[in-house]
Amino acid sequence: MGDVMNKFQRKLTAVAVGMMLSASVLAQTGPVDLDIAPQPLGQALNALARQSGAQIVFVSEVTVGKSAPAIKGKMTVREALDRLLEDSGLRIQASDERTFAVVPAGTAAAGESVLPVVNVSATTGDLPSAYAGGQVARGGNVGMLGNTNFMDTPFNQTSYTSKAIEDQQARSLSDLLIDDPSVRLSSARTNINEDFSIRGFTVASQDVALNGMYGLMPYFRVPVEMAERVEVLKGPSALLNGMPTSGNVGGAINVVPKRAHDEPLTRVTANYVSDSIGGGQVDIGRRFGERKEFGVRFNGAYRDGDTAIDKQQQEDQVYALALDYRGERLRTSLDLIYQKQDIDRVVRQFQVNSGLTAMPKVPDSDLNYPGYGRSETTDKTIVARAEYDVTDDVTIYGGVGNRRHSMDALAGNPELLDTAGNFNSAPAWQLFDVKDESYEAGANVRFNTGSIKHKLALNYSRVEQNQDIYMTFFAPRNSNLYAPIYSDTPSVAGLNPQKLPYIETTLTSYALADTLSFMDDKVKLTLGARHQNVEQQNYEFGTGVPGQPYDKSAVTPVVGVVVQPSDGLSLYANYIEGLSPGAIAPIGTTNAGTIFSPYKTKQYEVGTKLDWGRFATTVSVFQIERPSATTFNNVFSVNGEQRNRGVELNVFGEVAKHVRLIGGAAYTQGKLTRAAGGVNEGNDAVAVPRWQANLGIDWDNVFTPGLGLNARVVYTGDQYVDSANNLEIPSWTRFDVGARYQTRIGSKPVTFRANIENVFDKDYWASSNAGYLYVGAPRTFLLSATVDF
Repeated sequence: MGDVMNKFQRKLTAVAVGMMLSASVLAQTGPVDLDIAPQPLGQALNALARQSGAQIVFVSEVTVGKSAPAIKGKMTVREALDRLLEDSGLRIQASDERTFAVVPAGTAAAGESVLPVVNVSATTGDLPSAYAGGQVARGGNVGMLGNTNFMDTPFNQTSYTSKAIEDQQARSLSDLLIDDPSVRLSSARTNINEDFSIRGFTVASQDVALNGMYGLMPYFRVPVEMAERVEVLKGPSALLNGMPTSGNVGGAINVVPKRAHDEPLTRVTANYVSDSIGGGQVDIGRRFGERKEFGVRFNGAYRDGDTAIDKQQQEDQVYALALDYRGERLRTSLDLIYQKQDIDRVVRQFQVNSGLTAMPKVPDSDLNYPGYGRSETTDKTIVARAEYDVTDDVTIYGGVGNRRHSMDALAGNPELLDTAGNFNSAPAWQLFDVKDESYEAGANVRFNTGSIKHKLALNYSRVEQNQDIYMTFFAPRNSNLYAPIYSDTPSVAGLNPQKLPYIETTLTSYALADTLSFMDDKVKLTLGARHQNVEQQNYEFGTGVPGQPYDKSAVTPVVGVVVQPSDGLSLYANYIEGLSPGAIAPIGTTNAGTIFSPYKTKQYEVGTKLDWGRFATTVSVFQIERPSATTFNNVFSVNGEQRNRGVELNVFGEVAKHVRLIGGAAYTQGKLTRAAGGVNEGNDAVAVPRWQANLGIDWDNVFTPGLGLNARVVYTGDQYVDSANNLEIPSWTRFDVGARYQTRIGSKPVTFRANIENVFDKDYWASSNAGYLYVGAPRTFLLSATVDF
């Protein structure tokens, strides 16, 4: 028993290993209704956490081989724990009436409080626990700085949990990130690709990271069935994550894959999405070994049928296998991901004719534009990672991954011609292959110099990406927004496609950062820099003739500070840069072939974070300056700049018993501060609405045990479609509602969920930062039933 107690203390004080579960019901200081079957002790403790909403921390080793009796009825969490732990040789440590640790009986003197789990953070190892309400986590992965509590991070970051994914019945990132007021989808929901706007700048789906590594997630649309967390860091982050392949600077999105938990999981879900998409999902997890060192987690999902868009069909397949090993000092993992998506009559984004003088009225969102087309995309990923604790203060890690993406699409972008809604589109057949190799290595070192604590982080990253393409065009077709002409997709019979090299890119970087802690950790200062090298070889489209090679480098720094004058209050500031590949002057300009250095985007940000215990608020003020290159008087140069200034408010957690809130508001002013020849200088930037706001509320109906109700409102302000600010689309507001019911059928827990997105079937124009337009998704019904076996 002494060895067990020593291991427990060492693990808890190092990384707070264990399971902290927040159910959808707020833990109460008084009695709660409980119904827990006889089962292994670890499973019983998890069931108690789910049913009561209490936070219960324990190391799995101390419960191995122990059983718990059945308990049923109304009692306090403390009383329930006493019954479960009777004759187990374990006891309870309580930090408050909602937070408990289960420890060996001789671990510490009676009456000693448990370590303050609400402030757990670690550079490696277990994920930060869920915050009250379970929709977001207490922290997330801040790139090379590792997992960090949100109160200790000098950036604005939100980490969404698998609970949020499940309760919203999210099918991809766009369904989940609608919760964030600083994030908007910038492409149609059933388009080929799914891109985002963060703080007014585009973030492409191809740049979503997997465990901090770029070039590995599905290229055009990212699934969430295999995600344990989805972490969104706002603003450029070249130092933290390295440069993404397309050079996005609006923010970083990172997906953390699921791992097997200590307790067995077999979860089956049947689901339905309107118009008539049916499917299912399985989630199976097991751990093996004397100390449950080996883990296996499988997630699979299949959906097929007609969407809410007229005459559109969609088939989705997602399969993810996660293997992991966790030893005393060594941790390894292997992830295999397969995604295939087929869409018949895929919708496309609209371009605007230069002669258009006003925006046409938004059409019916149920209709299909352009009314023909198809897309087939397939992604295959394999990633291996390992980390090793050389000492208690030194951890080294590494990862290698491979992604293969292929697309076979025949579609056309419609071009709006007049206010009567007439448009034309030219079908194009495109075969597109992307091959990625991604590598990462680094170390985290903790040491002290006098009274100053250091967390030193070293990181190396490399992404090699090769793109091949084939494209051929067909005759354009005419149609109308209000009376669309549905036509057959052109036949490709008899064509002999040959994919040719398009772009080869290699991104290599080295980074060093140090977080210094002063004054008993009340002041934290992060300093660092990353040297990024960008190599690129372009090939002439249609011929494959190589152009002039590109080899440039740049150094991007970061300075971040967090001051915590009192518990629950953090003041922070940062200066950080983003990096985008430098442009090459195109053929036809007087300086054709000239290669420019990588663009540096600069962000200045200050903010405050308040953790009220069960509810948190953050306020951020930021300015982002991004250069741009255009042609003026037939000379191509870096001659423009867009500056986005804004204020963000984020809220999350339990605002009252049984009531959870998530959302906030963002005010962003996007300006063209420099432009070639002064043309459009001072105008508002394209697709940067001044106001965006979200508010989601989730309520456990205390009058009907097991029933939960939720609602969400999403507002996006008016925005310009062109740099001249002649074309503007109006603001829009969308309402969503939902319900869930948790019960038991026989001995099996069952959860029924029903959601309606865009409940009033609002028709609205939305826009992308590139000036494309798309029609918002129509009213969509989602139903599911989940059973745990």
